[in-house]
This record gives sequence, C-alpha cells and structure tokens, in this order.
Amino acid sequence: MPKIKTPLFRDPIYDAPTDPTVIYNEKEKLWYMFYTQRRAAEPIIGVAWVHGTRIGVATSTDMCSWLYRGTLEGLDIEPGHNTFWAPEVLYHDGLYHMYVSYITGIPENWEYPRDMLHYTSVDLWHWTFDKEIDLNSERVIDACVYETEPGTWKMWFKEENDHSFTHAAVSNDLYNWTEIGREITDCAQEGPNVFELGGIKWMISDFWSGLAVYKSEDFTHWTRCKNILDTSGDIPTDQGLGHHADVVVKDGRAFIFYFCHPYSHEVLTAEEREKLSPAARCAAIVQCRELKVVDGELVCDRNEEPEI
Repeated sequence: MPKIKTPLFRDPIYDAPTDPTVIYNEKEKLWYMFYTQRRAAEPIIGVAWVHGTRIGVATSTDMCSWLYRGTLEGLDIEPGHNTFWAPEVLYHDGLYHMYVSYITGIPENWEYPRDMLHYTSVDLWHWTFDKEIDLNSERVIDACVYETEPGTWKMWFKEENDHSFTHAAVSNDLYNWTEIGREITDCAQEGPNVFELGGIKWMISDFWSGLAVYKSEDFTHWTRCKNILDTSGDIPTDQGLGHHADVVVKDGRAFIFYFCHPYSHEVLTAEEREKLSPAARCAAIVQCRELKVVDGELVCDRNEEPEI
C-alpha cells in the first residue's frame, strides 16, 4: 500500500501553502487539495505577503503524491489584485460549494474588512459567485461547514470582532445562513474543523500553540480535550507547530492535513533565523498524518507515516 511521505506537499511557486482543504472528485477519481497560496517569496512589506493570495490547487490519485495544478481563476468580484484565504469546499446534490474569506486588495496591515464569499461549481475548476454570506460582522474568516443532520448544515468561523472566538451559523440550503453567535470562547483561535470519528463529534482549531481539540454530543456544546500537533516531529521538514488543518474521514480512518513552518521562530533561534532568506523564514509545508481515538481522546503521531 502507498505510504504518506514527509513533506506531503510544497507549493512550487511561492513555497508557502497554508490552510489546506481536501475533497474527492468522484467523476475524475482524483483527490483535490485547495489552499491559501501565500506569497512567501515576495518582498516582505508589513504583512502584505499574507495578502494578495490566490487559491492554489493540487491533485492526487492516492492522497500520497500531489501534483501542483495552478490556481483557481474567475473568483474576483471586483477589479484589481485581491486576497482569498482559507477555502472550505464540500459536495452536495450535484454541486460543489466553496466558502472563502475575501479581502479587497493587498493590505500591508491587518486593519481591513474580511468577508465570507460563496461560490458553486460542477467540476471544482469553474466557479460561479453566489453572494457574500451575511454573518453579522465585517471581520470573519476560516469557514468550516458540516451537515449536522440531514438537510441541516452548520458553519463555524473565526469572529475577529469578538476576541477571535469561534462563532456559528446554520442553514437548510447552503445558500442562506443565520448567524447564531458564540460557540467556543475558552481562547482565541482560527481555522475550526468539525468531523466525526470513533462515534464522537470532534472539533479542532488552531490556537497558535498547536491544535485545540473539543468533543461534543450535539455539535453545539463542546468539551476541551488534550491538544495535538503542539510539539515538532522528528523529521526536519515537520518542525514547528501544526496549523489550520482539515480532516478527511474515509472507511473509518481519519487523515489530518495541516501546515507547519519548519524554519520559523517556532523552531529556530533568532541567530539561526537571521541566516535564512526572508522567503525561507516564511516558508510553509503541508503534511498529513493519521488521527486515532484512544481511550476517548484524539491522538496524532507526527512521526508515523501512515499507509493508505
């Protein structure tokens, strides 16, 4: 059986793929990975390098070997070079739906509105803009959408105007959403992801010290569990904290796709970092490991390269 390798994927244009989301295209028999294509190889002016990002695309036949395919075209809703972050992609009733965070232009600082946009597609390449999702805030990012019961979907997202807590919204058609307020408030965080494994409903989120883990009986009331991906792996390219992850559950097994900064301040001393180029300091790598439930806790071994 093929084995997942480390590193799993590096972006050949800017070397900084972040916020991966993975979905299977049944018609093509291909796995698709969509991600924020950070511009780490560009001049670093403020935080402009994390803006102006497109949505990168890679494909795989087996989830082990990934081929860079370019970026999604036709997403712009206004003129200019704009910013797309953290796509969430799901399939329902013959259509793919994408929810993606959007910022006008390429800001050099963080003080700009973020909107949540909705698109649909029949093939994962050609996307039709639907509308901006009204979530009662102009600073929302990182949507996660999950069908909590037949015909009912829930969206979790980072609400930056409320201490960066995780808020939620509900929908019965994937087009119209009602924001219902706070859901996770024990710490600031981003990139929530919800899935089911071992008969338990799980949420993971990036709180910049590894991934916070929560479990629930109703997709609403969450109990904090032990963190995962909060220490480096042994492999040189899997150093630093695990960040903003997606989980694919298939045949009773769960695979977590996350990114790390192997050459960042999380790993190196200040002296070591100064010897690196700016691009290397900002580089990111996507990794994949298996998640397991052991004694009611979610665990992830960064040193185990699982077979698929």
